Amino acid sequence: MGQKVNPIGFRLQLNHDWRSRWYANRKEFTQFLHSDIAIRKYLKTKLKSAAVAKIMIERAWNSIRVTIHTARPGIVIGRKGAEIEEMTRVISGMSEGAQIKIEIQEIRTPDLDAQLVAENIGMQLERRISFRRAMKRAIQTTMDAGALGVKVRCSGRLGGAEISRAEWYREGKIPLHTLRTPIDYGFAEGDTVAGKIGIKCWICRTDVAQAEAEKPVETASA
Repeated sequence: MGQKVNPIGFRLQLNHDWRSRWYANRKEFTQFLHSDIAIRKYLKTKLKSAAVAKIMIERAWNSIRVTIHTARPGIVIGRKGAEIEEMTRVISGMSEGAQIKIEIQEIRTPDLDAQLVAENIGMQLERRISFRRAMKRAIQTTMDAGALGVKVRCSGRLGGAEISRAEWYREGKIPLHTLRTPIDYGFAEGDTVAGKIGIKCWICRTDVAQAEAEKPVETASA
C-alpha cells in the first residue's frame, strides 16, 4: 500500500494536514474546489522563481486566507509589498470579491523539502545538466542537511534518448509503510528539449519513535 499511494495523503491527520481547510455544501463545493485550483495555478506560475513549496488555503464566510510556504520570502513580498498587493487584487477577482489575506512562511531548510528538491532537479535538467549528476547532487545535499533517507526518481526521455525510461537513486532509509514516519513527498516536471521529464522525491526527515523515546519526561509538582 505504501508503494502505491501518495505518502502525504496516506498520512493525513497523522503527521500531515490538509492543504485546503474549509467546509462547503453540495452547491458550493465545486465552486470552492475550482477556485482553489485556479489560485494555486496562478501563484505557482507567478512565483515560479520564488521556491514555493506549498500553498495552504483556508476559507471562512467571505474571507480567504492564503499561506505561502517559500524559501525566498523577499521575492514573494516584492519591493514595499507591491507583489503582495497585486496578488491580493488578482485573487480577490478570482474569488468573486472575497476578502483575501496573504501570509508568508519561510522555509529555513529548503534542502529538506521534497517539493523544492524535485523542482531544483527539474530546473537543472532544463539547463541541460546530466540527470545522474543532478540526482546525485540533490541526494548528497539533502543527506548533508540532516535527512535520514532520500529517494529520487526521474522518468522520461532521459538524456534525450529516443525511448523513455525511469531511473532512481536512494540513500538512507525510506520506510513508506511506517505511518508514524513523516515522509515528505514532492513532484515536479522539467520541460527539456526532448520533452517533459517527471521528477518524484521522497524524504525521510526524522524518526518519530526515536524522538519520542528521547523526549524528557514531565513531572508534575505540587
